[in-house]
Amino acid sequence: MRLLIANSNTSAEVTAVIEKAARAVAAPGTVILARNARFGAQVVGTRSEAAIAGHALLDMLAAETEPFDAVLLAMSMDSGLWAARELLAVPVVGMTEAGLLLASTMGTRIGMVVLGRRLLAVYRELASSYGFSDRLAGIEPVDASPQDLLEDPEAFYAPIVAGCLRLVERDAAEVVLLVGAVMGGLPKLLAERVPVPLVDGISAGVLLAEALVRLGAAEPRAGSLARPIGRASRGLAEPLARRLEGG
Repeated sequence: MRLLIANSNTSAEVTAVIEKAARAVAAPGTVILARNARFGAQVVGTRSEAAIAGHALLDMLAAETEPFDAVLLAMSMDSGLWAARELLAVPVVGMTEAGLLLASTMGTRIGMVVLGRRLLAVYRELASSYGFSDRLAGIEPVDASPQDLLEDPEAFYAPIVAGCLRLVERDAAEVVLLVGAVMGGLPKLLAERVPVPLVDGISAGVLLAEALVRLGAAEPRAGSLARPIGRASRGLAEPLARRLEGG
């Protein structure tokens, strides 16, 4: 199968980290196509940037010229997930949704480690929208950024581990989801430092996308996720406008 990894920010460096993590868990026959958005924030970190990222995601998907069998949204707010499912005929997986789903099979109480305090409410809202409010042990912000990982990986790992330990000791978390595209692959590296299972959304998303393709998931032909037909638009890039018209 061919899996399109869609990073709806504009950082090629972050996309390279995501691609490496995806290839590490992908099945031997899975071809990874990693892309980042042509416009928008370099790294999405606010509600405004996330709204722009949703448009950038649809623009990216509509313009893709390579064939693909499934899509993984590689931006942790999952912006544009439902819209992408409506637009495309193939399975579309959100990385944080996938991480929560996989984590729910490993423990009764899920903790989330996120980068920075600003988006605490956003991730709580996201977990609630997926039906995980009752399973959420807590959300722990850590003082780290994607740039820290690119510059000094070990200095990035320490606050992540400390955040996981606080969730386990204070909130009785039985599994911890590392939230953020740059967290891809970290569970294997940090497993010995944390006494409960760790999950990241990129690895979970790749595995879920592969499973959906293997299961032959059907395109919805009714309901809110049925593909749009005959929707007129103005000012959009031509490939996206054509998709909205049903092309």
